[in-house]
Amino acid sequence: TLNYSPNFDLKKRKFNQIKFIIFHYTGMKNEKDAIKRLTNIKSKVSSHYFIKNNGEIITLVPELYISWHAGKSSWQNYKSINKYSIGIEISNPGHNNKYKKFSKKQIYSTLKLSKYLIKKYKIKFVLGHSDIAPFRKKDPGEKFPWKFLSKNKVGLWHDLKEKKISKIRAAKVDKYDENNFLKNLYKIGYPRYVVKGNAKNIKLLTKAFQRRFRQDLINGEIDKECLLISKNLTKS
Repeated sequence: TLNYSPNFDLKKRKFNQIKFIIFHYTGMKNEKDAIKRLTNIKSKVSSHYFIKNNGEIITLVPELYISWHAGKSSWQNYKSINKYSIGIEISNPGHNNKYKKFSKKQIYSTLKLSKYLIKKYKIKFVLGHSDIAPFRKKDPGEKFPWKFLSKNKVGLWHDLKEKKISKIRAAKVDKYDENNFLKNLYKIGYPRYVVKGNAKNIKLLTKAFQRRFRQDLINGEIDKECLLISKNLTKS
């Protein structure tokens, strides 16, 4: 369905500039209100696609225009991810409004749309808003089906046996390994600014990593399980 938003850059970008898919949740109780906000000129936010609770996909901004979904963001050597990405908003009340599981229809539509975009643009990175803006954002959150999507060739996941690694969950690490964990995150692509020696930001960065790759426990604590997963992902 088409429901165009006025919130986009007027200048078209080149086909080969598109390198990312970024997933978001709406973080609003009401789906209609979320669509209204994304199509309201005063809100100054938008995305390329919106996935409703029933799985219906709405086009808000044509792909070759830059929509306003990522805000201040970075990944590897890329900054201001809006320029290089396609944003997909998925209807979900989010952490502040009784965060819930994504519906099966939403997951199916997410998979179908992502596969189409990956093939069309040879997409390099499939990420969540909290990956590219870990100090500000939590979405799409720990209930987002990253593992399932990865099994279907959408996005990254580790190849460790989860029963095995869960046994070292909460096992403490020393300062040397904490630094190795952070180095692994930077290698994967996570933003490194304002982290050095800042305990609050290290915790937020760790939580963003856990929401993505260790979804059972989001505590912001670096443990041996997190370290092992991060090391495994640097090889991918």
